Amino acid sequence: MSIGFGAHIPFVHELGITLEKFEGGHSELRFAPRPQHCNSFGVAHGGAVMTLLDITLAAAARSVQPESGIITIEMKTSFLRPAPVISGMALTARGHLLHRTRSMAFAEGAVFDAQGNLCATASGTFKYVPRATLPGHEPGPLPTD
Repeated sequence: MSIGFGAHIPFVHELGITLEKFEGGHSELRFAPRPQHCNSFGVAHGGAVMTLLDITLAAAARSVQPESGIITIEMKTSFLRPAPVISGMALTARGHLLHRTRSMAFAEGAVFDAQGNLCATASGTFKYVPRATLPGHEPGPLPTD
């Protein structure tokens, strides 16, 4: 059963990514790529896989401080095998928080195909920030200090 991200993220909604676990420094997300998410080889485009990993790592980091927003500072991705696009089959991404300070988080995660094969891994650094929106207000600029 999918749970909410705690924030409206139009890009995540457009991709159809769902949050399945969000607690204690751990996250699990699902993404069923559609044909428009393919590269010229007919497998999930690397950018789609990286997006899934970015959201997964950020969710793991934010799960210990859900009242905050979080922004990506840097991320490294390694592609180990193609992520197949099969109708009705989802990729699963799992992330976990490695370490955090008052304002920064360090996380890693992986994407698996429907058969459990490891497709890609990533590690990243994230910054906790105040939420970008206030009730009744439009999104504002992200703080950079």
